[in-house]
Amino acid sequence: MADSTPSLLVVSAHAGDFVWRAGGAIAAAVQRGERAVVACLSYGERGESASQWLAGKSLDEIKAIRRAEAEAAASALGAEIEFLDLGDYPLRESDEAVSRLVDVYRRVKPTVVLTHPLVDPYNGDHPAAARMALQARVLAQAIGVANSDGSFPTKADIIGAPPVFFFEPHQSEQCDFKPNVLLDITDAFAAKRAAMECMPAQKHMWSYYTDLAVRRGVQVKRNAGPNLGLPHETMGEAYMRYYPEVTGVLQ
Repeated sequence: MADSTPSLLVVSAHAGDFVWRAGGAIAAAVQRGERAVVACLSYGERGESASQWLAGKSLDEIKAIRRAEAEAAASALGAEIEFLDLGDYPLRESDEAVSRLVDVYRRVKPTVVLTHPLVDPYNGDHPAAARMALQARVLAQAIGVANSDGSFPTKADIIGAPPVFFFEPHQSEQCDFKPNVLLDITDAFAAKRAAMECMPAQKHMWSYYTDLAVRRGVQVKRNAGPNLGLPHETMGEAYMRYYPEVTGVLQ
């Protein structure tokens, strides 16, 4: 795609996170003709694949299964996906991992970044992914910071300062998640649901995130006001903006 095409980058700790938490935003971006790229840091092979372990699968088999599921889900959303295979439980932060993410930022040149919140007492992999995503965003802007292969970027490689939005965690009240952005995903929800159904190992999440989309959709309508004419079946996702919005008009 041309460099002028808006691009969405989603940094996901595990193979399923981007589907449950940001599938609507991803599908909506693609429907607008934008590029969407998921950087999947791990397959969730240790902490989010209990059914496969109980079935006697090996680690390599589980990784292959989770990769195939994530690829199918990304395809259902219309997104590209790449896997860094950093391992999970725990997902360890490292200079090498951040450097590889810098490469991703410089290739994708995102206009918007989505990732996990910085607090999650139930799963340390999620804030670890967020910290690395934020660090890589800053480093990718610096021409003096080398790529992961040791080469230095050109001026054309350097990214701007894309806004970052934290997507909703599984237990938002425990994660200091106070949404200040409500996204209407009504037209994109069918694609999100199709992507969720590509994740049979976590089938219990299908109804949870469908119900959450209904509840957030009610809040979308309530906060938009009666004059916007949103349908009764409005579906939504919630986000937190991390950096200040720059604007010339308050609205």
